[in-house]
Amino acid sequence: MSAVSLDDRSADVIIVGAGPAGSTTAYHLAAAGLDVLLLEKTTFPREKVCGDGLTPRAVKQVLAMGIDPSAEQGWVRNRGLRIIGGGMRLELPWPELASFPDYGLVRTREDFDEILANQAQKAGARLRERTNVSGPLLDASGRITGVIARTVDDDGRKGQAVEYRAPLVVASDGNSTRLSLAMGLRKRDDRPLGVAVRTYYTSPRTDDDWLESWLELWDGDRLLPGYGWIFGVGDGTVNAGLGILNSSGAFQNVDYRDLLRRWLDTTPEEWGFREANRTQPVRGAALPMGFNRTPHYTRGMLLVGDAGGMVNPFNGEGIAYAMESGSLAADCIVQALGRSSVAGRERALEGYPLALKQAYGGYYTLGRVFVKLIGNPNIMKLATRHGLPHPGLMRFTLKLLANLTDPTDGDAMDRVINAMTRVAPAA
Repeated sequence: MSAVSLDDRSADVIIVGAGPAGSTTAYHLAAAGLDVLLLEKTTFPREKVCGDGLTPRAVKQVLAMGIDPSAEQGWVRNRGLRIIGGGMRLELPWPELASFPDYGLVRTREDFDEILANQAQKAGARLRERTNVSGPLLDASGRITGVIARTVDDDGRKGQAVEYRAPLVVASDGNSTRLSLAMGLRKRDDRPLGVAVRTYYTSPRTDDDWLESWLELWDGDRLLPGYGWIFGVGDGTVNAGLGILNSSGAFQNVDYRDLLRRWLDTTPEEWGFREANRTQPVRGAALPMGFNRTPHYTRGMLLVGDAGGMVNPFNGEGIAYAMESGSLAADCIVQALGRSSVAGRERALEGYPLALKQAYGGYYTLGRVFVKLIGNPNIMKLATRHGLPHPGLMRFTLKLLANLTDPTDGDAMDRVINAMTRVAPAA
């Protein structure tokens, strides 16, 4: 017999994966009074490959969870984006908007994910760490009714299989999303994909209050579709990394770790980005972009975050969209479980993919066009050399790439971007 009681193995909603998407979903569901079981295969604190930088979109979600992002709590604020490229250096403050705060944050994923998971627990969610979900439980119609999981000890040994049951399951188990695969949902090859690699260095730039983006990544004489970043963490170290898109033939023909080292070797030596100052291994991860796995709701299961390919194709940002999709999913689940009929519940749940399309559909379509364009080295060169000298154009570009506009009563730039996303077909 399992040591887990039957009551502990059932809930209103099961969430698989306690990253930003899963913990945000769990928080909002628990805050609404639902019984939520959050299953995480690892234990906190734990590492994740990320740039650690949060744009104002993500900050809004952090605030919505009641988290204090003050310096006293270990958060590092940033004022905007510093862009390096084409011989130019341009600092673009985050825009002042009604919809989003005018600052970003930096927090390592080791800290950040644990903070979100703890906040979900404070709201009432039940977190089960070291619980590795291996597959779904299905009824006769093929609808998911729970999951099968095993505990994992320090040495990676798995315990006996345990069944956890709930009428709804949320897949927030990342890009690989074994649960979605087991439900027959494969990734779409017509969506962009990126690869990111990053590491940390001790550096005097640790307290830099700008997120720095380098737009020119060269592999010999070949300009690559991607960018490098340098984000001060505030603890004596800097997160330095790069991301490359699959819109170039170089995508699978580049040694990313070597490219990172060669790029950082071109930076001033006093910044410290040399092997002797590296504090962690170079790690990489895939960036699933533009809804690369659909449908986002099917047979009792909702996809949030990387499991549903929510990463922004324009800039590789994933945390904000993971948290936003978790909030949207929670809204639909709360409404669904409040309905009195099966048909009513399904109508409410089908509202989730519709809400995602309304929020991101046109914008992600524009992002796919952008990815294809910058895959052409000539266009990439034109953009960096002729766009950067024009601050007004770059402020527009910042709003577009970071998806930071006011939906109503915004300025002329907001109105143009919003109109573009409205007329573009939904992704």
